[in-house]
Amino acid sequence: MMKHILPVLAALCGLSLTSLAAHAEEAMIKARILTGWSQQDGQHVAGLQLTMQDGWKTYWRAPGDAGIPPRFDWRGSRNLAGVQITWPTPRAIDQGGQRAIGYRDTVTLPLTLTPRAQGEPISLSGKIEMGVCKDICVPVTLSLSQELPHGETRRDPQIVAALASRPESAQEAGVKDVRCTVTPVEGGLQLTAEMRMPAIGHDEIAVVEAGDDAIWVAQPRTERDGERLVASTELYHVEGDAFALDRSAIRITVIGGQRAVDIRGCPAR
Repeated sequence: MMKHILPVLAALCGLSLTSLAAHAEEAMIKARILTGWSQQDGQHVAGLQLTMQDGWKTYWRAPGDAGIPPRFDWRGSRNLAGVQITWPTPRAIDQGGQRAIGYRDTVTLPLTLTPRAQGEPISLSGKIEMGVCKDICVPVTLSLSQELPHGETRRDPQIVAALASRPESAQEAGVKDVRCTVTPVEGGLQLTAEMRMPAIGHDEIAVVEAGDDAIWVAQPRTERDGERLVASTELYHVEGDAFALDRSAIRITVIGGQRAVDIRGCPAR
């Protein structure tokens, strides 16, 4: 009799653990897909809306030393050739004396979707691995799926607002010049970026991305002197290997107040 009961108990325990995990994640963060609208060029604009519960936060694509970068897997979708995420302007978040880059409360990530077959609807299905933090940091996995209405032209104001809150381009922000000096240090490289640009708010910080997931970038030190903003950081290969730095792939995001500037590429001085 017992040998027949044990598999049933194991199954029930498995269901209970799964249910508890789902409830635990929901207590920290909720996610939903905003169905969005179809564009004349054949692409579809949707949104991934993340709502953090009281006191919880999540991370931007480059989360800083204290954060967990989000990962997206859309391979379960149908009629989907590509996904481009537009990241709204993030904020600097103090996390136990370390600086993280991310979002509080609610954030909507606009998704520009390219269908495999033009004129056919998209079924969006994704798995998102991300970190959420309050007093502790917890990795969570969210699974979402949504049929998207083909031919809908009404724009969702939540997605429109998120698109408008993206960082400004260098041209939009009046950046006049960007130059980088790269020098070798033990085990890696030191990069110093000098940008001639108007101030965009108090407590400006720069976030540097190398354009290569195998290159780790330390938290930059940022200083302003008049119209010059200088950011210095160190870069290392995550496995300790030698590496080449592609200057055209460098991406510097300057965050200050409620604004941010997205600077692409950093030529030599």
